Amino acid sequence: MIRKTFLSGAVGGVAASALILGGQLAVAQTAPPGAVNAAPTVSRAPASFADIVERVAPAVVSVDVESRRARTGFAPGGRAAPDPFDGPGGPFGDLRRFFPDLPEQADPRPVRGSGSGFFISSDGYIVTNNHVIDNAVDITVRTHDDRTLKARLVGRDPATDLAVLKVEGRGFPFVSFEERAKPRVGDWVVAVGNPFGLGGTATAGIVSALGRSNISGSSYVDYMQIDAPINRGNSGGPTFDLYGRVVGVNTAIFSPSGGSVGIGFDIPADVAARVTRELIADGRITRGYIGASVQDITPEIAESLGVPARSGALVAEVTPGGPSDAGGLRSGDLVTEIGGDKITSASDLTRRVALARPGSPVRLSIRRDGRTQTLTLTSGTRPSEVELAAGGGPAFRNAGGLGIVVSPAPGGGVRVDSVEPGSDAAAKGLRPGDVIEEVGGRPALSGATIRDAVTAAKASGRKSVLLRARRDGRTLFLAVRPDESRG
Repeated sequence: MIRKTFLSGAVGGVAASALILGGQLAVAQTAPPGAVNAAPTVSRAPASFADIVERVAPAVVSVDVESRRARTGFAPGGRAAPDPFDGPGGPFGDLRRFFPDLPEQADPRPVRGSGSGFFISSDGYIVTNNHVIDNAVDITVRTHDDRTLKARLVGRDPATDLAVLKVEGRGFPFVSFEERAKPRVGDWVVAVGNPFGLGGTATAGIVSALGRSNISGSSYVDYMQIDAPINRGNSGGPTFDLYGRVVGVNTAIFSPSGGSVGIGFDIPADVAARVTRELIADGRITRGYIGASVQDITPEIAESLGVPARSGALVAEVTPGGPSDAGGLRSGDLVTEIGGDKITSASDLTRRVALARPGSPVRLSIRRDGRTQTLTLTSGTRPSEVELAAGGGPAFRNAGGLGIVVSPAPGGGVRVDSVEPGSDAAAKGLRPGDVIEEVGGRPALSGATIRDAVTAAKASGRKSVLLRARRDGRTLFLAVRPDESRG
């Protein structure tokens, strides 16, 4: 037996020593006399993870994707250049916000990438990340026994970054989500995946933290943090506990360098299981929607309102014509309860609303002008995340398949923020800055109105939808044809 003490001293009032016993690391702690929970504890690492990996690795696959994307800007010789305008990460910042009609060029060359996934049923259903298969025109999976299979997309949910694929066949080895026995901080975990295209790679570590929010902008996921090394290509792969149960889906890393620095983030198993079940059943996720943007209350805001911290969500904006607007919710209201349950944050409210079935009543307790009152709203259907993604209010990208991005306009209607080159809307002369007042003879309240009008036109056998727009104080009518491939 080798005995080596590499840490000795008082840490937070607890004396600790670390030993190496028979090749295993053991940590023993003793507390000062009179301390609570003074009984010593010993924790040993498993001698090997081989049995676990051998059992679960056959269910893990590599996901290979071919996609084609539009790129902005031009390089010498007519080649497409990387898009410096596509988001704040570009060298010039998000210029497209200010110049929405910047030219685009389709890159004819295929873009190839790879990630990870895993079978959750013997008949070929596979879980991966949405960002792995986003914009894909061809998806194949490589199994543990080196077979290559064509996969089709069953459904995806950008809000949680999850997607489900399907391959034809039977008898695939599969693994199951552990939804009840959630891991604790300090528990051992094993990640298996396809880092850098290597495939079949296992790494081990511990659960570093639970309930990490604001990692990806999603209001629907509190991430599990792990220190098992995960790298580019691990996305969509599973993280297992020591019983071989899936406790998370590898999704993101924090890395100044682009490689693993021991800070990875997983979608917890209970969230992944719930979302994938609905994707398999319906091909999409339907969430409730009240049409209001909300924010957390800071200690300063709480003090100014005379309420405790973490005692609700503050309404910042109300979408004109939405359920909140119709139900009497106002900017500045503090939502403290939904359905009798207390609200602690903006994300808490968003998740509770998402669980409401469209068309069902949503009862809110609010604080307004120092008084508490109750409002009952009727839940709508939450638009997709790309339709909601815009600063200052809800925006609808590619509204109705017309190849336009719109957002609510002051004074009514929707403002055209950008028009996709090559779309029929561009050919008909629709421009950024135009305000669409009517679509299909109905007031244009949002991108959802446009989408509904396009759907109604298709159902009636019409190929185009009539828009009434305002430009520089003048009214013009445009009959615009939706593009099926864009919708």
